[in-house]
Amino acid sequence: MSNHKILTIDNLSLQEFDSESDLIPLLTPEDEEEMNNELLPETLPILPLRNTVLFPGVVIPISAGRDKSIKLINDANASGKVIGVVAQINEADEDPSKNDINKIGTVAKILRVLKMPDGNVTVILQGKKRFEIDEVVAEEPYLTATIKEVTEKRPRKNDSEFSAIIDSIKELAIKIIQESPNIPTEATFAIKNIESQSFLVNFVSSNMNLSVKEKQDLLAINGLKERALETLRFMNVELQKLELKNDIQSKVRFDLDQQQREYFLHQQMKTIQEELGGVSQEEEMDEMSQKAKTKKWDEKTQQHFEKELSKMRRMNPQAPDFGIQRNYLEMFLDLPWGEFSKDNFDLKHAQKVLDKDHFGLEEVKKRMIEHLAVLKLRNDMKSPIICLTGPPGVGKTSIGRSVAEALGREYVRISLGGLRDEAEIRGHRKTYIGAMPGRIIQSLKKAGTSNPVFVLDEIDKLSSSHNGDPSSALLEVLDPEQNNAFYDNFLEMGYDLSKVMFIATSNNMSVIQPALRDRMEVIKMSGYTIEEKVEIAKKHLFAKQLEAHGLTSKDLTIGKKQLEKIIEGYTRESGVRGLENKIAQIVRNAAKSVAMEEEYNKKVTDEDIVKVLGVPRLERDKYESNDVAGVVTGLAWTSVGGDILFIESLISPGKGSMTITGNLGNVMKESATIALEYIKANAELLGLNPEIISKYNIHLHVPEGATPKDGPSAGIAMLTSLVSLFTQKRVKKNLAMTGEITLRGKVLPVGGIKEKILAAKRANIKEIILCHENKSDIDEIKSEYLEGLTFHYVKEMSEVLAIAITNQKVKNAKDLK
Repeated sequence: MSNHKILTIDNLSLQEFDSESDLIPLLTPEDEEEMNNELLPETLPILPLRNTVLFPGVVIPISAGRDKSIKLINDANASGKVIGVVAQINEADEDPSKNDINKIGTVAKILRVLKMPDGNVTVILQGKKRFEIDEVVAEEPYLTATIKEVTEKRPRKNDSEFSAIIDSIKELAIKIIQESPNIPTEATFAIKNIESQSFLVNFVSSNMNLSVKEKQDLLAINGLKERALETLRFMNVELQKLELKNDIQSKVRFDLDQQQREYFLHQQMKTIQEELGGVSQEEEMDEMSQKAKTKKWDEKTQQHFEKELSKMRRMNPQAPDFGIQRNYLEMFLDLPWGEFSKDNFDLKHAQKVLDKDHFGLEEVKKRMIEHLAVLKLRNDMKSPIICLTGPPGVGKTSIGRSVAEALGREYVRISLGGLRDEAEIRGHRKTYIGAMPGRIIQSLKKAGTSNPVFVLDEIDKLSSSHNGDPSSALLEVLDPEQNNAFYDNFLEMGYDLSKVMFIATSNNMSVIQPALRDRMEVIKMSGYTIEEKVEIAKKHLFAKQLEAHGLTSKDLTIGKKQLEKIIEGYTRESGVRGLENKIAQIVRNAAKSVAMEEEYNKKVTDEDIVKVLGVPRLERDKYESNDVAGVVTGLAWTSVGGDILFIESLISPGKGSMTITGNLGNVMKESATIALEYIKANAELLGLNPEIISKYNIHLHVPEGATPKDGPSAGIAMLTSLVSLFTQKRVKKNLAMTGEITLRGKVLPVGGIKEKILAAKRANIKEIILCHENKSDIDEIKSEYLEGLTFHYVKEMSEVLAIAITNQKVKNAKDLK
């Protein structure tokens, strides 16, 4: 239903009633009967209405602005106050003629005329009867026509159908008022208080939200019952539209209200941020867009970024996803897409850098120089994956830093020790709370280039859990054929790692899964000799500790003999970490004396070493005398380098059984069993009485029982120990041996030769027995490291015994019969 108060002739300007005007009561049945009995004049002035239709009994205010309309109203108001009101056919006509108006209209009585300040006239009209224009008799000064009454056909008084229609109109009118937010609820009182049925139909028809033509068609219906039915039809349509509109509005109202509330809060927060000198979200996104224009990414990456940025622009800044999206785009922009540092291919400079930082390690440095040479010639070679394996403290990690310095690349290091979550490598999906990229992508962001030297430290210490297997995630990273599009879960795009130079480090290659090990070029790094350690300590470690403790070479110096004493007496390792700690103790002691202004030796002496470090604790490495039968020096490999191993055996009366102790593994126990069986089978050839072997029990022991030991390397040492025991002859002085044996008496090669040789030198061993196949390992060691050592290469066990067993009896030799 319509809610307008004033329906205008010209421009529908809304006017208010005068506050002092009388109230106009609703039409009663008595008023209607009196109105129907009134006689119509033969001629009436005709007032065209532009945008409404006047129904009988209905009171409406209209505003007149045309000169003809104002003159007509003034003349009529001065005389009989009765005019004819008709609707224009075309609302746009400014000066309608007789052909531009409808034939059916309503006789109206002027109730009041109000002159407005703008010169217009507002007139309040009440409809009386319908009429039809018979003939227009004049058009000036306004339209005048002869009329005839249009008789209205009314239903019988007891027509139940018509009564039902009237009740339905009332009910629907009340519902429409309740559903429409624009109609005041007080209008329901007017509907309920209308007693005249015909006036109810006319009142509702006049106030419905219909076009002028639709209202004119209603006015032209002669039958009141038919007009009521048509009105009811229009009301049903309007009610359905209102209900549908309200239903849609109710569904979206909450979302709109919430969005508006958040919008206003956001605007307030934006204003506060600007007052405080902060940056608004729009400025931040514009900065991102500008920064993106400087990035060296391809079209696919550019499209992905623009898509994600437009998604961020559509987000509510107060939504949790907004912060996640901002972090994602910031990471995207911070990554060095297409940024590469220029490589320095001066190979002589690279060699100087490697030699300056690392003493020894010739094989490793040679391989690095070879790689740089190929990279210089090709300039498009994919970086290989290098894995440096060896004992702790030999410089595996620092090699990566030196290579980065030599190449002029950024240096990045990731410690993989104990890593057990695959997401640490591949990252988390950005939808997770606290999501972030994997360590690979984070490290590239920190490096600022896409071709750094990347050290993957302790790759053998990776472990798996319910969160996945990180070593499997590294398969893509360390495959030159795949890592040109490494997929990070947070980034959601492939990133090119093919120009990154990966250097992995490990202590034990056997625990690395085969697929990962196959992707790497393994370079073995063995421990340092005593001579190398002395040079490293002199050139690097001592100077480093002086600087770390605030001293200079004027405050403290140390000689090579003192360094060698520290190495031999206080450290037992392949690398130099323990040595550096001991040197740090010496320097700290001097720093204390300097700070307290005490007297001290500026050149470190042997007495100073004993005073600070205590009595040497590792003298047990030294060779022991050969006065006792059955004691043989073997050579062993451990995770921290080489070591000497003493094999002891003891004989006692019994029945020929053998006891083995010393926390030995199955392989070492089998070596002892093989040695004894070989002796039994070849007793006569060895000059032994077979009966003696069956009369005595044997106890074979390897000292340091708390340390687990295993491997075949002690086979020939055990055999030599048992032969020395049964013959009660001395083993050759300052002799050590390593090798595996077979039941046939063959000697087989073993590994870890360099580490074992270093251990032998530390123990002042002069002669070493090896399998002849291990000669190639000795040839790879620098000759200066082998000074003072004599090597015996053997194939048969008989050769070992011939070299190792002397003809001299031991002290207090037992008489075995």
